[in-house]
This record gives sequence, C-alpha cells and structure tokens, in this order.
Amino acid sequence: MPPDQLTARSVLFHGFSDPSRLAIIEALRRGGRRATDLARDAGLSQPNASAHLACLRECGLVTSERRGREVHYRLLEGVDELLSLADRLVEQAGGAVEACSRYGRRRRAA
Repeated sequence: MPPDQLTARSVLFHGFSDPSRLAIIEALRRGGRRATDLARDAGLSQPNASAHLACLRECGLVTSERRGREVHYRLLEGVDELLSLADRLVEQAGGAVEACSRYGRRRRAA
C-alpha cells in the first residue's frame, strides 16, 4: 500500500478515535442534525462539540450545510456501513478489544 494511502487511512480512523466524536457520529446515524442538537445529545458543551464537528468535517466523515444561522450536519455516505462492520468486528473479537492493554479501558484506567 502506498504511504499516502496509509496516511489517509490513519487520518480517517483518527476521526473515529475519540469517544466524544463517536457520540456525535452515533447521533448522526439517526439522520442529519443541527449542531446544537448534536452537542446536547452527545452531552458536550457547544464549543467542545463544535471542535469535534470541525475535526469530523476535516477528516471527511461529516458534511455541513448552513441554513440561516444554524449549521446542519450529516454523515458522509458509507460511514454508517463502516461502523456496522466495526461493531461486528468488536463482537467477533469478544472482550479483546476493550481489554487491550495498549489502547483499551485498562490503559485509560491506569
């Protein structure tokens, strides 16, 4: 695989690497939403949600559209399918993903 493609894949998965961004993405799986609704549903402050939405937009995972004073976001086509595949992989791996000493819950608890 060419280095540029590896870098692009790394940036893509960085968008999924934060629990707050994943909470926003989960809310968007139910359809396009206003930024204020996404902040509320993800349990984030408006500035924090805006920063995560900017990351998701820059990573190409969401698109945005200004409607008057509000910005509406939606998932890029294919993101929902990718997350469904990820859910299946996590299920197949059993508890190994969460128990991973390098990246899982054990590391965050330490």
